[in-house]
Amino acid sequence: MGEARIGHVLIVANWRKIESHHLSATIAAYLADRGIESTIFKTRTASEQITIPANTALVICLGGDGTVLYCARYLHAYGIPILAINLGTFGFVTEISVDEWQEAVDLFLSGAHTISRRLMVRVAVIRGQSKVYSAHALNEMVVSSSGISKVISMAVKIGDTDAGFFRSDGMIIATPTGSTGYSLAAGGPILDVDLSSLVITPICPFTLSNRPLVISGEAKITITIPPGQRTGLMLSLDGQQNFALAEGDRIEVEKSQSKALLVVSQRRNFIEVLRDKLNWSGGMHA
Repeated sequence: MGEARIGHVLIVANWRKIESHHLSATIAAYLADRGIESTIFKTRTASEQITIPANTALVICLGGDGTVLYCARYLHAYGIPILAINLGTFGFVTEISVDEWQEAVDLFLSGAHTISRRLMVRVAVIRGQSKVYSAHALNEMVVSSSGISKVISMAVKIGDTDAGFFRSDGMIIATPTGSTGYSLAAGGPILDVDLSSLVITPICPFTLSNRPLVISGEAKITITIPPGQRTGLMLSLDGQQNFALAEGDRIEVEKSQSKALLVVSQRRNFIEVLRDKLNWSGGMHA
């Protein structure tokens, strides 16, 4: 099968990682040899607006899982595939290691690649009658304390049903992709990345009967912040976007209408990544 003619390629390089300096230039030259134009976007923070050239057909992301989360946030609405290359050991999201980039690029150019369509969440903060904040996340959204006292109070609704009143150090609502992150560390389950589900994970709940809950991705979750909190509260998305909450705020969480499109590694699947990263095989792989 010959190489497919594709449009522009955007290379998003985490410039804080020295390896990305040389590799981004190498990939750009490799593409140029095949008649494909590319642009290198150098990022040092997770808040820089990505400039997306016209006719961009692929984004090659150089960094780690955090860089992929950053790319997904800015690219999901465009429907552009992300080929993520991890500059260290492969991560949970960046399955493609640095020595596999050429093979992965060649597979994409030949049209033999596979795309994983990852559910994302859309989060809105309603204050009074106004929407004061909205954002998207690929991994999770977290409501937690921003002060010294850690325990906060929250009322949770799933759809139109009251799911309970929670006192805990916070609340995580994670996607299947994010189920291997903060939610997992807080005791949540691992979800297969192809599921259309969300997991609600209380952080250190005051009541031991509060347990993680997996729900349909079609459900809308509403968290209300009642008065009488003993600390400030913070909303965090993917550990990269933060917004200060106030008493009376209503946080609405639902699946995004668009998804993150990730080019899948041909060398390992999700279960193999879990096995090696979590040391299920009994060896020193983690």
